[in-house]
Amino acid sequence: MIHRLFSSMGRTQWFQWLCSMPAAYRSLAGLGLLLTACGPDSDQASPGVGTERPPTQVVAVAARVETVADTLSLIGSLAADEMIALQSETAGVVEQINFEEGQHVEAGHLLLQLDQSKLAAAVIEAEANLALSQSNFQRNRELLGSELISRQEFDQARTRFEADQALLDLRKRQLKDTRITAPFTGVVGARAVSPGQVISPNTSLTWLVSLDPIKLEFNVPERFLSVCREGQDLEIKVAAWPEERFQGKVYFVAPFVEADLRTTLVKARIPNKDQRLKPGMFANLDLTLTIRDQAIVIPEPAIFRNLDEERALVYVVDENNQAQLRTVRVGERKSRKVEILQGLDAGEEVIVEGSQKIGPGSPIVRAPEQAAAIYQ
Repeated sequence: MIHRLFSSMGRTQWFQWLCSMPAAYRSLAGLGLLLTACGPDSDQASPGVGTERPPTQVVAVAARVETVADTLSLIGSLAADEMIALQSETAGVVEQINFEEGQHVEAGHLLLQLDQSKLAAAVIEAEANLALSQSNFQRNRELLGSELISRQEFDQARTRFEADQALLDLRKRQLKDTRITAPFTGVVGARAVSPGQVISPNTSLTWLVSLDPIKLEFNVPERFLSVCREGQDLEIKVAAWPEERFQGKVYFVAPFVEADLRTTLVKARIPNKDQRLKPGMFANLDLTLTIRDQAIVIPEPAIFRNLDEERALVYVVDENNQAQLRTVRVGERKSRKVEILQGLDAGEEVIVEGSQKIGPGSPIVRAPEQAAAIYQ
């Protein structure tokens, strides 16, 4: 009613009419006028009311099909493929050292030579004694055939010959032991002796280490043994080269589970041509359990969580270029990518930047392709 009355009167007439009213009614009439002016029938509508919101620019990336591997993260220790402490089996004086510390040597390379003079003389003596006993043995065998000596005398001659033969073999072996050679190809460590030094048997002279390939030893919990097998691929990282990954294969799975830890020892070989990996290093490893060739993958920034529920959510761009909220089930996470097990199809676009400015049903416009390049 107030609205109709206000419409039929001019502003000056309305003001005069209002002033002529008692004070109590004047307040109510003024309030009615204010409500009428703010109502939907007002001729002076606020600018912008009822207009559509402009589209929001976002970065959208299509879900892709990639190969994804289920991995088990463990900690292992690197060990040399072969590693021994070189020692002397005989006492003697070091005459020659034929290696440099850290040198790469082939199998059979002469590393150290002891003085041979005493043992060489012992070999000559043993050869002379063997020649005499061999002559006596042959002569006594002929006499035994003619029954000119007893069987006991023949046995004594034969025993003496065999003993001298064994002694000569021993002296030759002792002489050979003065030459210490590399039993396999590897790298020589620091030497612990000097030329002219008198050494005794079992004295450590140096180390010999085979580094290519290098071994990785780790323990796998028993619940994962059903998917742990020889020939399995794995990937490791070490603190010395944190940005690099080294590939290897499992070659040994222990035939028993350790009762105390409920784990099984597993060994792998890793190519180490440049010898950057050293025995004793700790390694963080990812053991490949299964591989899925047709996995759906999206960039990790597209995923966010509902604060009230433990759900993974993404914004998907529909055919009308509007953002629609979608619940998804997440699988493996790797290098800023996430596998989607359920809730998304290959080729559907997800929003990776700008989702904080939109809601379900919000119109969107795609940013230039260059903005999405870092997510490809």
